[in-house]
Amino acid sequence: MNKFEQLGLNESLLKAINDLGFENPSEVQEKAIPLLLEKDTDIVALAQTGTGKTAAFGFPLIQKIDPDNKNTQALILSPTRELCLQITNEIKLYSKYIKGINTVAVYGGASITEQARDIKRGAQIIVATPGRMQDMINRGLVNISKIDFCILDEADEMLNMGFYDDIVNILSTSPDDKSTWLFSATMPQEVARIAKEFMRKPLEITVGHKNSGSSTVSHEFYLVNARDRYEALKRLADANPDIFSVVFCRTKRDTQAVAEKLIEDGYSAAALHGDLSQAQRDSVMKSFRGRQIQMLVATDVAARGIDVDNITHVVNYQLPDEIETYNHRSGRTGRAGKLGTSIVIITKSEIRKISAIERIIQQKFVEKTIPSGMEICEIQLFHLANKIKDVEVDHEIDSYLPAIYEVMKDLSKEELIKKMVSVEFNRFISYYKKNRDLSSQSAGERRESAPRGDGGNDGATRYFVNIGSRDNFDWMSLKDFLRDTLGLGRDDVFKVDVKEGFSFFNTDAEHANTVLETLNNMHYEGRRINVEISKNEGGGGGGRRDHNGRSSGGRGNSFGGRSESFGPRAPRGEGAPRRDSNSGSRPPRRSDSAPARDSKRPRRS
Repeated sequence: MNKFEQLGLNESLLKAINDLGFENPSEVQEKAIPLLLEKDTDIVALAQTGTGKTAAFGFPLIQKIDPDNKNTQALILSPTRELCLQITNEIKLYSKYIKGINTVAVYGGASITEQARDIKRGAQIIVATPGRMQDMINRGLVNISKIDFCILDEADEMLNMGFYDDIVNILSTSPDDKSTWLFSATMPQEVARIAKEFMRKPLEITVGHKNSGSSTVSHEFYLVNARDRYEALKRLADANPDIFSVVFCRTKRDTQAVAEKLIEDGYSAAALHGDLSQAQRDSVMKSFRGRQIQMLVATDVAARGIDVDNITHVVNYQLPDEIETYNHRSGRTGRAGKLGTSIVIITKSEIRKISAIERIIQQKFVEKTIPSGMEICEIQLFHLANKIKDVEVDHEIDSYLPAIYEVMKDLSKEELIKKMVSVEFNRFISYYKKNRDLSSQSAGERRESAPRGDGGNDGATRYFVNIGSRDNFDWMSLKDFLRDTLGLGRDDVFKVDVKEGFSFFNTDAEHANTVLETLNNMHYEGRRINVEISKNEGGGGGGRRDHNGRSSGGRGNSFGGRSESFGPRAPRGEGAPRRDSNSGSRPPRRSDSAPARDSKRPRRS
């Protein structure tokens, strides 16, 4: 039996839930839905972004709406146009089997006259951004004086964006006896003030701890010199070929500059900030959702309300001024139960901020080092091999094969493979041979002074293994699997680095024979395990100690994005933004004969 049936929802909603493929309610849904169905009450629900809050208030709201009454009965306020449209679409999907319910989105950047006309035709539910809603109230285009429900979604984000006065004015226009449902990831003072002023003895629902981070997100930091911050970002992108990320900068100027540098260096990137027009913003977001962009460089304000599935990494190119903002940033990944990674690039002067964030999110950071050039080359080589192995063949190529065979007829199998992977590998190896490693002096000194068993490489052997996140492993679960399979101690497997189709790990050299003999004779879920000794000792994977000398834990990397790191770039899609003075996009294709510049990362062809 579908567990949503136990929450008290009616048949029409359960039918829609079944169509959507929902089976098990999230924690916030389990707590909120029965409570909201049972009584008319005010509630404050604290839960991280991506935990299913829209369904938590959407299902009970729809069940309580009278479809025969065409007057506006509910107002949902959300921080951004994107989130407003998303909530509207979800409410329409939830209510598709209930005749007569009409939901209208009200937001800036669209015709206010058309929105007013849609409401006048009969809209029981209005989903609105605060600024446009206040404008419509001031013009007398909407009447919320008789609504029964008011929902504040992502309340902390709305207040962080400066909508406090608008929200207060809107709530003052609504009836005192309505039910107010406030949903928020954190509980800053302004949210508490709204609850105290406009809510009547609200019940509180908390998923996890107040202001705590999501348990599906692991947190890492990389200590670099200030001048190396951008180079570190590039190397982290190269070390994670399947990256699909949001990169946060403090200012619009930095956001645009970083995006333009990434584009110039051949990455699929774009900028998202307040100086973009709505059309440019929509174009960038369409390309990001379509994965034509792998690295979206954004300011905190511009990224409010971004709800894109399967973001693998959040990269804090610069830490925010407010610690609570970090929680919002990291909440963009690790959503809907999937694993994600939040990366922080910091300098020595910022190291104290890590401990402050740990206290707020109640999770520990793992200190890692920027991968060396040779480690990145190795990762890219194995990633290319896996991509070639898994590629789906379009048989349109068959007619060209005889001519291709003729060109390749003098090459042995080994020579052919070597040349094929060298087409891409040569570009990375030539670039990284000419560039120094970026491990900061302080981090390097700690590693060199660390005794063997505390993360030092002395006497360690690095391995490649052909299992990874596609086999449902993360950093910790792969470490546990290897340790149990090999019969090793808790700290005998370390520096585990999980990629999509393969992984790396270290053991002390004395265990090398055990590793090779045991694992190379095994099968995992019908596939033969292959383990080889890597040339690199490795330094970018999960270490044994964090920056305070504590045992490192938590989850490892999870990669869900489509690879774009080798092979031809995807063609520009209909919504792909063109590069101009206001928005970043992909550069024109580099011709095969154009050499990569020594000062730049090798372009992705």
